[in-house]
Parts: sequence; C-alpha cells; structure tokens
Amino acid sequence: MDEPRGERSCCRRYPELPVWVVEDHQEALPFIYRAIGSKHLPASNIRLVHFDSHPDLLIPVNMAADTVFDKETLFGELSIENWIMPAVYAGHFSHVIWLHPTWAQQIREGKHHFLVGKDTSTTTIRVTSTDHYFLSDGLFVPEDQLENQKPLQLDVVLVKPYTVCTNQDENASVSSAKKPKLALEDGEKTAPAECDTDSEGLEQDTAPQRSDHACRQPSHSRSCAETEQCQSSATTEEILEILKNGNAFVLDIDLDFFSVKNPFKEMFTQEEYKILQELYQFKKPRSDPTKEDLIDTVDTRTHQLEDLEATFADLCDGDDEETVQRLASNPGMESLVPLIKSLKKRMEVPDYEMVHQAGLTCDYSELPHHVSTEEEIENLIQSVYYLLKNLPKPTLVTIARSSLDEYCPSDQVDAIQDRVLGALRSLYGPLDTHLVYSAESPPS
Repeated sequence: MDEPRGERSCCRRYPELPVWVVEDHQEALPFIYRAIGSKHLPASNIRLVHFDSHPDLLIPVNMAADTVFDKETLFGELSIENWIMPAVYAGHFSHVIWLHPTWAQQIREGKHHFLVGKDTSTTTIRVTSTDHYFLSDGLFVPEDQLENQKPLQLDVVLVKPYTVCTNQDENASVSSAKKPKLALEDGEKTAPAECDTDSEGLEQDTAPQRSDHACRQPSHSRSCAETEQCQSSATTEEILEILKNGNAFVLDIDLDFFSVKNPFKEMFTQEEYKILQELYQFKKPRSDPTKEDLIDTVDTRTHQLEDLEATFADLCDGDDEETVQRLASNPGMESLVPLIKSLKKRMEVPDYEMVHQAGLTCDYSELPHHVSTEEEIENLIQSVYYLLKNLPKPTLVTIARSSLDEYCPSDQVDAIQDRVLGALRSLYGPLDTHLVYSAESPPS
C-alpha cells in the first residue's frame, strides 16, 4: 500500500513494517517507547488504533503519576488492563480508538472527550470521565482537582462480523459475496455491496484500495453500482478524520478480539462467582448526577474496594472459622461465610489474592466471554482486514496473544495469530515480525 499523503513526514521510516508479538498486553508498551526513542514515532500526538475485547484503559490505582517519567519503573508497574492511560498522561497518546466486537460493551460507543492528569490530593493519575468504566474503579476526579492535564479523545467503535450476501443478476447465476459491517453508536447503516472475494481468504488481494473505489469483480460478474461500497464509509471516514491530523499511529491488536474467555468463570463455581458479584457490586450514581454525587460515588466505591482488599489480605494470613466469622460480621460481608466454605471444600489452600482479583472484575458488568467458532473468527478477520484496507499504513503493529491467562483460548490462539499475520502481510507486504513471546523470533 502506498504511503498516504503527509504520513509521518517528520519521522524516520522503517524499511519493513515492524510487528511485535507479545504474550501479556502491557509488554507491547516498551516497543512503542522504543519507536519514540528512535524517532520512528513522535513523542506526542500519537494515535492508538486498538482492537480488543477489553478497553485496557484503567490506571494503576496507587501508582504515583510521576512514575510515567521513569519508564523502567513504569513498565514494572503495569498490568494488562492499565497500560494505555499512563502513556496518555506522559503525553504520548492523544487519541485512542477502541474497536470492539459485539460481545464487549464495557464503554458506551461514540466519542468521549476528557482530561487525564495528576490528582492534587493523592498525586496519582485520574480522569474527568464520568463513564461507569472509570467510576467503578474510583478513577474520576473533578477537573479543578487535576494538574498537568492532558486531553484525550476516546472513540469507541463497534466492529460487526463480515457477512455473506447474495444478489441475482438477470443475465448471470447468483453471485455469492461477503461484505464488512462496521457500526458506530449512531447506527449508521453499511451500504449494500456485492463483491466477489476469493474463498481462499485474504492473501488474494481483492479488497478495494479506498472506500470510494468500486469493488473488484471477476470478469464474468457485473460491477458494483456506483452508490454501493464494500466498506462502511461512515466508520472509515470517522477514523480517517482522526488519523489524518497526526503524524503517526500504532496498530494494536489483542487476539482475544476474535475469541475471548472470562477465565474466572472457569476458576470458580457458578455460586462462588455469584457471591463475588454481590460483594463487589458497584452502586451507580443517579441519572444526571451532580459533581457532589460523582464525588460521593467514587468515595463510596474506593472505601468498598479498600475494605474488600483488606478482608482478603486478612484471609491470606489465616482463614480459620473465627477469622471468617469476624470478617463476615462487617457490613455487606455476610456472604463471605458461604464463599469461604465453598472454596475450602474444593481447594486445600484457596488463593485469596486471586479471589480478590476476580472480584474486581465483578462491578457494573461482567468480563466478556464468547468463545468463537471458526466461522466467527474468519468473519472478524475479514472485517478487520477491510477496515484496515481503507486506513493509512501504521508506523508499527503490536499484537498481544493473551493466552497464558486464558483470555484468548489457548487452543485457538496460534491459528488466530497466523490469520492476523497473513492479513497484515496481504495489506502491507513483507513484515519485520518479532515473536517476543517465543525463544525464537524469525523474520516473516
């Protein structure tokens, strides 16, 4: 694909597109920082195009904001769910586009504009967003409580699977076709299309070069009507508008975008998981809350999570019956008794730290859980391919496998990775692929 006009005019260019494949998602950030250091990426105003079943937009709750200026210390503080926002506060990312599948609904679709800065009272990183995703983690503070503010535009875009359509030509047999369906919150309809694609998959480069090009057809088929397109132009135009204003963007793909598990559902029984949902339930603010309502909501939630953390820390030191009864006597903790009994019946020594980590995912919504079929995976690969086909070439690509922690099913991850790399080669030509998770990292 040709370099788009004005792309990365102020930065160095890689001979081949680098692709860094890591296991845990936070391991991608050092390679983005390396590209900044080598001046392949600018130090600021970077766009992140983020395909994932999880937003990964939380913040290390107790990490001092100034930690972001010591990158080695920073990398040691990050986890899979909180690696992006520290880079926002450091001034590197100005826009994040979270592209999510239908089963991931943690943040409402559409445009979100808010500030990321240092909380003057705690010196930690906090945000002004009032979305429940941030409120439930106690991350909201009013704007007047933030210093060193960095504006962030977050675009949340739903990616629907590529679907099959047919059309009967008067002078030809029925032509089978596939088209991507990509939607924003406002429910923009994907224009109907008929464009034959090779059944062998993406290596056959039959996609339109731009959203305003007609679909390619075999010679025996009639061409697409002028008003029909193979790509959702509304979605493409939205993303292009964001990308054209910056010098570079990073393409980031978590393989659990294509198939995802909630590993805690397999770790705990249905009854145990239900108790965790009750213990960690987030009390949402009323509709149209005032500033004081939001502050009260965050204070209440912060105390709730601190109490739960202290409770399970006590259980790590001893879970005898007297200790359990004492902890369960605290307000809202009554269900600890059946939870601990159930855990001890199944495990010799329950991992109470893991229990707490599982509970932290049980707030206003469950973690996504959708183990995809082979067909569903292929349809999502096609959707991602056609969307990227209409966007500029990224500066670099990061890919997270997320398989050792079972977010991406371990029996599917290798096949998904192969399909994603194949799609990228079809789009961008030879890749400089680094299999960081593996002992060997042969070039592709």
